[in-house]
Amino acid sequence: MESEADCIAKTVLGTFDVLPAKFKPVKPTDDFFQWVPLSGIVAINTNDQKPRCLSLGTGMKCLPVNQVTEANGSILHDWHAEIVAIRAFNHLLVQECLGLAISPTTTSPIIRRRAVHELSEAQGLQPFSIHDDLQLHMYSSEAPCGDASMELLMEAQVDATPWPIDQLHPNTKRLPGLLRGRESFAELGIVRRKPARADSPQTLSKSCSDKLALKQCTSLLSSCTSLLVHPANAYLETLILPRSQYVEHACERCFGPSGRMQPVANRQWKGGYAFHPFKVQATNHEFEFSRRSKSASSKELRTSNIAAVYNPHIKEALILGRLQGRQKLDPKGASAICSKRMWNMTLQVLAALGTPKLLQSISESSRIQEWKKSALFAVRLRVKAEATAEALSGWIRNNGDDFEVEPG
Repeated sequence: MESEADCIAKTVLGTFDVLPAKFKPVKPTDDFFQWVPLSGIVAINTNDQKPRCLSLGTGMKCLPVNQVTEANGSILHDWHAEIVAIRAFNHLLVQECLGLAISPTTTSPIIRRRAVHELSEAQGLQPFSIHDDLQLHMYSSEAPCGDASMELLMEAQVDATPWPIDQLHPNTKRLPGLLRGRESFAELGIVRRKPARADSPQTLSKSCSDKLALKQCTSLLSSCTSLLVHPANAYLETLILPRSQYVEHACERCFGPSGRMQPVANRQWKGGYAFHPFKVQATNHEFEFSRRSKSASSKELRTSNIAAVYNPHIKEALILGRLQGRQKLDPKGASAICSKRMWNMTLQVLAALGTPKLLQSISESSRIQEWKKSALFAVRLRVKAEATAEALSGWIRNNGDDFEVEPG
């Protein structure tokens, strides 16, 4: 009998398989093989146990810190596969909310309207919730970068000597605080930043291990989605990794309540937020475009520069955090999952719902960084503050991308 982990992996892999070729790495040649990580989020209905892929993403790059101020909300800061899949999942939720907000008689297989008796300051005022009978799972074709993959990274080195902390590419000034992914192997259970390579432009994007660890407290919801959807049903139940990428003690150290997350284990906050640890399980299925693919044997490995975005509403191919084929600052190059378009769609939902309190807060400031400091996000900000201070010490915000939000 097929395990649940294998079923979840097959669901994501099967969804990727039917995407058009432009969303995939180039076909292998006699000389080289292009590889890319894949992640996807699957919902399983507890009534019929049927899995459905809600979103997926591929990718492995992020935006250098010296370009963040130019993003204007239209360029992704981080397009590692796990982050793309989560952003595509949030886009799906907001799109479903919009459908329900516009048409009171519409129903959704993913979200529902919350009853009046469910709404309170203590329990949250979000108008929607993910269905109670849906469980969320994530499959990733590679161990998340950062702490969960440190043992794998050490094992793969020809010379297992850790990089000195100050080893950098010539003419590169070290950013304070966080270690890169491959610096100081002896330091385990700590927050690291992307990218791992010493010769890559520096960023303040935290590793996928760290971001997923934090999601155990904040849920999968992004800031804008958290205005619309109650967080209680938005936590991952399991993270599925290929057996070759699963190191049990590393995952427990990184994500588990007995590891670095112990300070917030059993923590509950207002509004449905709580520490909700996911289980990490192994699958025997491998991704055809992974580094371990049979097609990659004895060929030069090259990374694919395409990041694929999928949910039932959108399919996109991105390069350098924007739509393939568009210039860097072209407004038409903004992905559907970029911050600006996500916030603008959220405003559409709020306008359709007719929520004067929220719309009044919006009108007081059109700049996103000011809006995110408002009382609307007080509980969420407290969750992040406590989790990063107590369990994920050293977390540095990737500030500098500010923009105006407007519906449409």
